[in-house]
Amino acid sequence: MTSWIYWDPEPSIFVLPFIDWPILWYGLFFSLGFLIGFPLFVNVLARYFSTLSELTNEGIYSLKRKAIVLADRLTIYIVIGTIVGARLGHFLFYESASTYIEDPFEIFRVWKGGLASHGAAFFIILSVIFFSYRIRLQYPSLDWVRLLDFIAPAAAFAGCCIRIGNFFNQEILGTVTQMPWAVVFGHPLDGSLPAPRHPVQIYEAIAYLLLFVFLWRLTYLVYFLKNRGKLIGIFLIFTFLSRFFIEFFKTEQSRILSSEHLLNMGQILSIPMIFLGCIFFFFVKKS
Repeated sequence: MTSWIYWDPEPSIFVLPFIDWPILWYGLFFSLGFLIGFPLFVNVLARYFSTLSELTNEGIYSLKRKAIVLADRLTIYIVIGTIVGARLGHFLFYESASTYIEDPFEIFRVWKGGLASHGAAFFIILSVIFFSYRIRLQYPSLDWVRLLDFIAPAAAFAGCCIRIGNFFNQEILGTVTQMPWAVVFGHPLDGSLPAPRHPVQIYEAIAYLLLFVFLWRLTYLVYFLKNRGKLIGIFLIFTFLSRFFIEFFKTEQSRILSSEHLLNMGQILSIPMIFLGCIFFFFVKKS
């Protein structure tokens, strides 16, 4: 057992004085994904605006300022969509109704974890569609598909940060294994006994980090900036395809499905997202 990694960090970094409010590692990494994702999105958006600068004769500073203002407005929609969608997705697909009947306020305790990425992805798309409708007259070239393209690299980075937060939170556990890189969680969030497990949170974090690097490189190619649906298509296909295979090393998170099913809930929900990514990549027109 000495070759395995024992992991049992304190869930909180520190407690705010006077109000006795704990600052959790999970919340830190969740926030970090958005804080770093914001300038990433601004950078991609500014480079897209620069491809249109010959038409508008705007300088680099003006383009960057325009991108920051637009990103600032869109971030509000995305943050709300992420939290609401992720929490509702967890409620619908991973928790039994009795949990919330006994304690209805449980759905608002997002700091305890329990955020479903499939629900977040769906509500982010809805949020971007609604936002694009609000700015359609001011930015006619920025429809919702193109906005999703430019969000994709930042979303991949945020996904990496959130999975690291899950690792600190000792949740979303892998199956028991004897592999030398197995991790023994001291106090798993689900209350299970400590055992050597696949560190699936790290598997996913690495997959999303590689996806971020790949998408970020593609944003420097004019082809991917101007052709709608390519970046978001790659994001959805790779994200949920990797999620599908990593799920084989996870314990079943859903209380709705039994362990007798061929596929778990995460895999079932990933399949339509992969098909949606294919639609974006292969069938969305350039303009």
